[in-house]
Amino acid sequence: MSDKEKIVETEKEVETKTDSTTEIKEETKKNSDSLNKEDSQLDEKTKTLFVNQDMYLASGIYIGMSRKLKIMMPFIYKIRSDGLCIFDLKKIEKRIQLLVKWLSRYQPNEILIVSRKKNGHKAVATVGKAIGAKTVYGRFMPGMLSNPAYKGYIEPKILIACDPYGDKQAIEEAYKIKIPVVCLCDTYNFPRLVDFVIPLNNKGRKSIALFYYILAKELLKENKTINGDAEFKYTPEDFEMTAEDTKL
Repeated sequence: MSDKEKIVETEKEVETKTDSTTEIKEETKKNSDSLNKEDSQLDEKTKTLFVNQDMYLASGIYIGMSRKLKIMMPFIYKIRSDGLCIFDLKKIEKRIQLLVKWLSRYQPNEILIVSRKKNGHKAVATVGKAIGAKTVYGRFMPGMLSNPAYKGYIEPKILIACDPYGDKQAIEEAYKIKIPVVCLCDTYNFPRLVDFVIPLNNKGRKSIALFYYILAKELLKENKTINGDAEFKYTPEDFEMTAEDTKL
């Protein structure tokens, strides 16, 4: 079975059992009360899988942009009267659940996680440390996956990227060597050459940090490395880029 075929099998298996951008930051702060009331997916009856609702709300992980592409519409819960798109939180969690099951089939050092955008640097570095994955944050040098003669050449079996445009060099090389690509995608991102989309706000530092916090925690639990949340030694803040980090 090829790596890409594992996506379908995993889906069947699971079925059976720096700050946000200015626009998002201002919108979230100004409308936090209305978001809680307006988005019924986040009311007190909603059962979340990985963290409590307050953490999702604080991170803005489910807040998309007013720009949207048709290919991302299936992941959108609603479009507000002001045009701002809201991701379906249940679908975000479902995709993360599928990804965790899928990644558990790989050895940690077979996983490569990349982020060109600065808001993802600390998150990628920390998740790599937590689960033992390979990481590249900052510029992805051409040939790292496709040129065996390059001194920094690596041979992962799966790639996780933070942005389909910012990480296009890594994604194109992964496609060239025929390994599956997972990518975080906002409402306006076109997932070119991406095999598996994780729909969420992929711009804000809190959102990216929360995603990788959940991914690391749940993967370690799935692999029986830890027995529960209490044994996970990291917090979402450990994954979050700060103003001080941007100076490094």
